[in-house]
Amino acid sequence: MMGRLAYNLLLCLLLPQALLHLLWRSRRQPAYLEHIAERFGRYRFAVEPPLIWVHAVSVGETRAAEPLIAALKRQYPAHRILLTHMTPTGRETGVALFGDGVARCYLPYDFPLGVAAFLEHFKPVCGILLETEIWPNLIRACNQRSIPVYLVNARLSAKSLRRYRRFPTLAATALRGLTAIAAQGADDAARFHALGALAVGTVGNLKFDIAPEPALIAQGVAWRAQYGARPVLLLASTREGEEELFLQALHAAPAEWLVVMVPRHPQRFDEVAELLARRAVPFQRRSSGEVVGAATQVLLGDSMGEMTAYYAACDVAIIGGSFLPFGAHNLIEACALGKPVVVGPHDYNFVDAVRLAVEAGAAMQVDSAEAALAAARELLADQSRLQRMSDNGRAFVHRHVGSTRRILEMVKFAG
Repeated sequence: MMGRLAYNLLLCLLLPQALLHLLWRSRRQPAYLEHIAERFGRYRFAVEPPLIWVHAVSVGETRAAEPLIAALKRQYPAHRILLTHMTPTGRETGVALFGDGVARCYLPYDFPLGVAAFLEHFKPVCGILLETEIWPNLIRACNQRSIPVYLVNARLSAKSLRRYRRFPTLAATALRGLTAIAAQGADDAARFHALGALAVGTVGNLKFDIAPEPALIAQGVAWRAQYGARPVLLLASTREGEEELFLQALHAAPAEWLVVMVPRHPQRFDEVAELLARRAVPFQRRSSGEVVGAATQVLLGDSMGEMTAYYAACDVAIIGGSFLPFGAHNLIEACALGKPVVVGPHDYNFVDAVRLAVEAGAAMQVDSAEAALAAARELLADQSRLQRMSDNGRAFVHRHVGSTRRILEMVKFAG
């Protein structure tokens, strides 16, 4: 069993690897070499108190935090919000969503001196961690300073449970240091309890509370009008290897389809463009700004912050990250916009949302890229079924809103 001393020793041993990781990632994203001092608790700016701190590790968590941060600002107008991240894309998403309305920085690695310096510098009155950010030294340092710290929109997959069970004492101590856990679903709550957590409630998924931005919806509607009468299939948030799977399967797709392919990570845009060129697929890049030509088979969605527009412009959405073992990406926004959804077998990051969407008749789950394209073909050939799934998707999302309100009822702090 790993205790705190062994954990800190392991962190020290892994430090060179962490620095090499930053250097390696900077080959594609130079921003990984920016603000490195912040990752060790050193900051060049201060934030006027009182301050509420929200941690959203990367893009998905930052988007999920949007309704919560808006609600915190309404309920606590005298407080500033500090939004912390671990990735440059998460930080860039925070800039796009919140601008100067929040302060932002990187959360330091979980070294005792780094997290202590972070807390002493900013002196938050409360900490709110999103999803699965369980850092033993950070939580302990908050406890020592009487800073309430919450884990919200919390999820714990069966895979993560097995990993944490390798270190039962360390995991249980960290979880019991949290003021409360707001779990997404009953299965998540049960897994947190199994690790030793005590104060766990089930509040639903914050992503149901995200209202699609009207300007982006209008942009997508305009794109759809420009595409013409041909069916539009969206491959949303694809991951490494999935583009190849779909390109192999697309030879059987109707030639009149326009396939919009949007890789999950911007550092892969050029890589996917090279793949399309090697396969001699007629494609255009969204970043070119050119009108999509009639001969174009694939539109490469190489832009950030336009996912809502891509959903608004499609007829059927296939959710990436679910056809290879990446755990799937968010299907809720597609459902909210009334888009029929097809998802693959690897759904462990969104298992509850996928199950509920399928039960509601808003989504279909299949076992391969070939089956996904076949399902899309069937849907596009049956307009009445397409409309039923569209209506079911909107109703499904409407039934599950309210997580933000329930989290705010849970979060308490002084100051």
